[in-house]
Amino acid sequence: MDDELRIAYETHDGVRELIDCLHHALESISLNFDRWGEQYAKGPGMYIAVVTGPSVADFADPMGRNTWPTDRCRDVCLDLESFYETAREVAMTRDGALVVSVDGVVQEQMVRFTDLLPAELETLDEQEDEYEGWMGSRHMSALDTSRRTNVISTLTLSEETGRVTIFEGGSFETTKRTELGGEWNPEAYS
Repeated sequence: MDDELRIAYETHDGVRELIDCLHHALESISLNFDRWGEQYAKGPGMYIAVVTGPSVADFADPMGRNTWPTDRCRDVCLDLESFYETAREVAMTRDGALVVSVDGVVQEQMVRFTDLLPAELETLDEQEDEYEGWMGSRHMSALDTSRRTNVISTLTLSEETGRVTIFEGGSFETTKRTELGGEWNPEAYS
């Protein structure tokens, strides 16, 4: 493929804005859940993948009845408030990864991403996954999935701690709940 004609989704302004919108929504969901300190409370958890191409069928399996209510919200950035409200409900009631295309359209079927195939592993630059102690299966999957060629970014919201993480190309940036929102988070300075 001619690199001069390749669309660089990784740096495309519209895709970066989409990822910012998703990140902001996950931060808001975390900050607006007030039961993180309770022993038996389960917080909202979410896993989102921003992808190129028409399908993820080659590396994902459907998560049964775990679906995104497309009748309430079909596009992330067209109505961010609607996306936030819908995502907040989904984060408390459904499991699986939410697939969002680079144009911001949310796919209805939530999925479970499969492991990287041996041929995919060979094409990577010998970069080894470095899992952190705080990572559960959702985060490890997001890290691995972020290394696929048609995945631009994966994002997670930890249902145990409220941590929000962005994964891209096998690397990640994570923010603990107490650090979300910077100076606007009252917990950061209490």
